[in-house]
Amino acid sequence: FAVWPMVELEADDGLASAAAIAARDERVDKVCIWTPDKDLAQCVVEDRVVQVDRRAKAVRDAVAIVAKFGVQPASIPDYLAVVGDAADGYPGIPGWGAKSAASMLSRYGHLENIPPGEGRLAIRLRANWDLALLFRDLATLRTDAPLFSSVDALEWKGPLPEAVAIAERMGAVDLLKRAEKAALRIDV
Repeated sequence: FAVWPMVELEADDGLASAAAIAARDERVDKVCIWTPDKDLAQCVVEDRVVQVDRRAKAVRDAVAIVAKFGVQPASIPDYLAVVGDAADGYPGIPGWGAKSAASMLSRYGHLENIPPGEGRLAIRLRANWDLALLFRDLATLRTDAPLFSSVDALEWKGPLPEAVAIAERMGAVDLLKRAEKAALRIDV
């Protein structure tokens, strides 16, 4: 596995950036983002970039994202802004639930496209506009972190020499043995 130290970005931004870089490479058949986190659903692109939720035993392409949330992947930050995301610590906008958010955003796509005369939800949205924009900003993942320039950098060639010391320090010697065994199966 690859590790990218980041100070100003979160791990989700790293996953989103890695997926975007890998998806641009014509040699890559499919990019799989292994996480159940809702905010990573915004990275899904048709069936080229998919989200794998191991707990739910689901692989979600764009069609499956719409089936799960009721909105296109590009609308996920808007959706999370109004319904909230407890995992990331923001409550959403009062009166907005999953069904109402899906209904509005499937029609209008993004918060700024919702007309002011669209009823009580639009009124609550406008009354909390600054919060909604803040929450959307928090839900929007960065895809421009310079993690690697080519997917070739991700090719695993076995454990690095320093892996022994790390495995010992972590008390995970059996993990190192598994890595060494896997390295024997690699056709270099």
